[in-house]
Amino acid sequence: MVKLSDAVSSSRRKSRKNHFTATSVTRHKIMSSHLNKELREKYQVRSVPVRKDDEVSVVRGTYKGREGKVVAVYRKRWVIHIERITREKVNSATVNVGIDPSKVVITKLKLDKDRRSLLERKKGSKDADKGKGKFSEKEVQAMQDVD
Repeated sequence: MVKLSDAVSSSRRKSRKNHFTATSVTRHKIMSSHLNKELREKYQVRSVPVRKDDEVSVVRGTYKGREGKVVAVYRKRWVIHIERITREKVNSATVNVGIDPSKVVITKLKLDKDRRSLLERKKGSKDADKGKGKFSEKEVQAMQDVD
């Protein structure tokens, strides 16, 4: 495999170190989830960072098929807590079960002005990439005429 960027190390050791010592801001971005099909079509965005009060559906693991509202985003442990997904401890106390954000799909977004601006920004960058690297019919014809 060829290294694609000189700015980023391809070393496993350095990648793991950066991942596990990541700051809270970086963890926020890494802890993103996909949007469901309806939201993806509506906003033209594939994934966004999960936040409290989003509604999600679990698509992998023991709790597959369960839905609920995000109660907490526990960045320190890389998990999210979803309402009604709990387990009972030996001393009969109930605790939230941590679910990895990559194993859920966001079904309803909690929108505020920052979230709206993020969606607009991501949609704008996707639109800018649409024509990237593509030749128009006129350009193709001009290239063939050069020979």
